[in-house]
Amino acid sequence: MNQIIIQFILGIIQGITEWLPISSSGVITFINSNFLGITKVSELLHIALFLHLGTFFAAIVYFRKDIHKLIKSLFNYRKSDLETKKILNFLILSTIISGAIGLAIIKTLESFESHLELTGKTITFFVAIFLLITGYLQIKIKSQGLRKEIHLRKNDSILLGITQGLASLPGLSRSGITISTLLLRKFDDTTALRLSFLMSLPIVLLGNIFINFNKFAQITTLASFVGILASFTFGIATISVLMKISKKINFGYFVLIFALLMLGSLLI
Repeated sequence: MNQIIIQFILGIIQGITEWLPISSSGVITFINSNFLGITKVSELLHIALFLHLGTFFAAIVYFRKDIHKLIKSLFNYRKSDLETKKILNFLILSTIISGAIGLAIIKTLESFESHLELTGKTITFFVAIFLLITGYLQIKIKSQGLRKEIHLRKNDSILLGITQGLASLPGLSRSGITISTLLLRKFDDTTALRLSFLMSLPIVLLGNIFINFNKFAQITTLASFVGILASFTFGIATISVLMKISKKINFGYFVLIFALLMLGSLLI
């Protein structure tokens, strides 16, 4: 299949699944490893991270007012209101922690792949296992919280930084695990969703700068830019609708079914 068509399809998948508590990286990894024959963990992670740039720009457009306010606060911190300061502090600390953990995980996976001969089925198995964990968390967590952004504390930043860092593992949904953690911390649905998506912005940008920078010559082809454009376009088109739906529907059951289908594919 033409590479442009492949990247276009992957971009559509990324644009839609990023906003759901389903691992977009896990889905992209599953497709690349099983249908395109890519089995190098580092390459799979670089491709998934690069596609995230499309939804990164989509989120910037969607949260433009919040981002503008946070940037103003960054350069005029003393005069900012307390809630904005708390969100800014939360994002900075959680990003530092998750960045360090994510980088350590990626470097560890890269070092292991030189000693292990991975296959598409092996990768599928591990992705499915992490998806099962994500689905279980989504089903078990029920939001009864009343906390808002103004109630953010330092230990929230630390805990969310750790969970977002662990989501570097393909199959462990970043949005799923961070939203679940925020709900466990008694934040309400809307606040958990908003904070989770705001958290994704700095980590995706920094991840592409520090992890993908040396790989840009290899992955920045015309086809890859088509993938980013598709990711951005479908991300913009679906973010509002899917965020509203995700407040009313528990996608944990869908994640579990998808994970079980992936495990079932190993028997074929």
